[in-house]
Amino acid sequence: MSDPCLAESIETTEIDYMELDRIIEEDFNNDKENLIMMLQEIQRRYNYLPTPALTYLSTSIGVPLSQIYGVATFYSTFSLEPRGRNIISICLGTACHVRGGERIREKLEESLNIEDGETTEDLRFTLESVRCIGCCSLGPVVKINEDTHGRIAYTEVDKILEKYE
Repeated sequence: MSDPCLAESIETTEIDYMELDRIIEEDFNNDKENLIMMLQEIQRRYNYLPTPALTYLSTSIGVPLSQIYGVATFYSTFSLEPRGRNIISICLGTACHVRGGERIREKLEESLNIEDGETTEDLRFTLESVRCIGCCSLGPVVKINEDTHGRIAYTEVDKILEKYE
């Protein structure tokens, strides 16, 4: 990670160990068979998987840290780097691509001053291209958090982004 702002935010992420204990012990009964669900819950709490939280999880459930990293890096839904408060998923599946999805992605990159897969310096937005959101008739489609925006025109991108700032 070369961005000093992101590196600084990683180092300053405060881990709530009481909350981690609650997740590990109460929600998942210290059962290492629930590792993926524990990781999902930790990511839901921090919006990514901070290293200190993974180290604590490893010790708490007796699973080697290397195995936890193996799971976290295998599944694309997990992130080891801080993500924005707003996750933007731009569909680039066939239907959205044909209807201008690439142009919408380019506009998002221009407006946010980031590339696909990156997070803005202020940690407001993370841009991710996906292959299908499942709303092909609404293409091109952008999903921001849980909100789906369909039939987006190039000129509407900035107005949509304003709703999330």
